[in-house]
Amino acid sequence: MDYSDWVGYIAMTLVALSFTFKEIRKLRLINSIGAVFFVIYGVMIQAYPVVVVNSFIAIFNIYHLFNGSSRS
Repeated sequence: MDYSDWVGYIAMTLVALSFTFKEIRKLRLINSIGAVFFVIYGVMIQAYPVVVVNSFIAIFNIYHLFNGSSRS
């Protein structure tokens, strides 16, 4: 198994795990970390649509985390 596979599995696990949280702030935090791992994974395997969509997800989540829009 290649390093990129491990990065992809970590990303997948974090994103899936994020949806088990009831608190939106925890969901956004874990989901953001997973999205960053997916960005790294996408760069490693040169899958740029994966990089673009997960960059958007990470930025969106981080914006809402620091903007205070997600109070739960």
